[in-house]
Amino acid sequence: MQTAHALDQKNLQSGEEQFLTFRLDGQDYGMPILKVQEIKGWDKITPIPNSPAYVKGVLNLRGVIVPVIDLRLRFGLPGAERDALTVVIVANVRGRLAGIVVDAVSDVINVGAEQLCEAPAYEGQENREFIKGLAQVDGKLLVLLDIDRMVNPDSLDKSAAAASVAATR
Repeated sequence: MQTAHALDQKNLQSGEEQFLTFRLDGQDYGMPILKVQEIKGWDKITPIPNSPAYVKGVLNLRGVIVPVIDLRLRFGLPGAERDALTVVIVANVRGRLAGIVVDAVSDVINVGAEQLCEAPAYEGQENREFIKGLAQVDGKLLVLLDIDRMVNPDSLDKSAAAASVAATR
């Protein structure tokens, strides 16, 4: 039996890749669909002391402790109130799960090689390392993220370890 992801991937044209698109502070972003484990509605997160500001805490996902990153704070954007549209994208990052808080999930789209372009380089662009590229889709510019580079495994390990220690007390 094939998963929905596997079936969707078979229907792609040569050179196309699928991305989950989402909104953050009015901008459209995308991440490779194959990195997405699941999408959860916003729920209570357990804060972990001494974590970076962008690591909001952890959640228990069916017995697995998952660090949760607020993408707004990771990108230096202003914080926002969480509402019914706010979701946590649970992504597989180098074999570990990480929750990524975004304003809203939009769609799954196919992006062909002809739609891709490099992000321009300019002075003082701190988050450039997280950008895989740009894509022109339906008249909108989509920022494609490199999730593996964006999520710092050291921060995730420290948060998960602190949560495990707190749980044993």
